[in-house]
Amino acid sequence: MADDVMARPASTVRAGTRRRPGRRSEQWAAWGFLLPIVTYLAAFYAYPLYRNLDLSLRHYTVRSFVQGGAPFSGLDNYRAVVQNATFGPALLHTVLFTGVSLIFQFGIGMALAVFFVNHFPLSGTLRALFLVPWLLPLIVSASTWSWMLNSDSGVVNWTLGLLGLDPVNWLTSPTWALTSVIIANIWIGIPFNLVVLHSGLQAIPTDIYEAAELDGASGWQRFRRVTFPLLRPVSAITLLLGLVYTLKVFDIIWIMTKGGPADSSTTFATWSYRFSFGNLLPQFGPGAAVGNLLILMAFAFGLLYIRIQRRQQS
Repeated sequence: MADDVMARPASTVRAGTRRRPGRRSEQWAAWGFLLPIVTYLAAFYAYPLYRNLDLSLRHYTVRSFVQGGAPFSGLDNYRAVVQNATFGPALLHTVLFTGVSLIFQFGIGMALAVFFVNHFPLSGTLRALFLVPWLLPLIVSASTWSWMLNSDSGVVNWTLGLLGLDPVNWLTSPTWALTSVIIANIWIGIPFNLVVLHSGLQAIPTDIYEAAELDGASGWQRFRRVTFPLLRPVSAITLLLGLVYTLKVFDIIWIMTKGGPADSSTTFATWSYRFSFGNLLPQFGPGAAVGNLLILMAFAFGLLYIRIQRRQQS
C-alpha cells in the first residue's frame, strides 16, 4: 500500500511533464493563427494611423515629406484648421450630408425590405435590380448623376421643362449643390440597407406574426410592436456601418461638385483631400489634421454604439 501511495505522485509528475509540451505547442499554434491578422492590422491600420498622426503634428513640405526632417509643430495644424473660415461650413455640411443620407437610406431600405419579405412573382428579379446602384463603381454612379443633373443637357431639367417648371442649377448653385450630392449618395446607399435589413427580417419567426394577427393587430401595429423591436440589433449595426461609410464619402462629392461652388458642398473628406493634394503647394499637416478629426467623429459614434449595445444586453 505504501508503495502505491509513493508511486502516485511520481506518475502524476510524469503525466504533468508530458502535458506541458502539448500545451506549449497549442499556445504556439494559437499565436501562429493570430500572426497573420496581427500583421495585417499593424501594416494597414496601426502604421497608417501613426503616420497620419505624425503628419498632423509636424510642418511638412513636399521636400520634407520625401526626404524627412519635418520640424515638430505640436497642435499648430489643428489650430489652423479650426480657425480656418471653411471649418464651420465643412463641419455643418458633413453633419447634414451624413445625417440626411442615413435617414433616407435607412427609411427607404426598411420600406423596401418589408415590401420584399412577402414573396410575389418577379420579387427576386426586382430585388436584384435594386442592387445595381451598389454594384456599380462609384465613379460610374457619380458621373451618371453629374450628367442627369447637368443644368443644360441633364435629363432632370428636361423633365422639369416638360412639367412647365424652370430649370435648376443643381451642381453650380450654392443652394442646390449639397442637396444634389446627398440625393446621389442616398441612391447609392439604399441597396446596402435593403440587403442587410431584408436578411434580418427573414430571421424573425413567422409564428410571431401569426400570433399578432390572431390578436387583431393591424399591419402598422405588427411592424411597430414586432418587426422593429426584433430588428433593432440589425438596425443598429446597419446605421453604424452606414454612418462610418458616409462620413468618409469622397468620390461622389469630388466628381460631382469638387466641394463647390464656393465650398457649398465641402465636407471634411473633400477638405482634407484639397489640403493634401488639391493645391500646387500641398499642406500635408492640415490635411492630416482634418482626417484625424474625421476619424475621431467615427470613433465617437462607434463608442456610442457599443455603450447602447451594453445597455440593451444588461
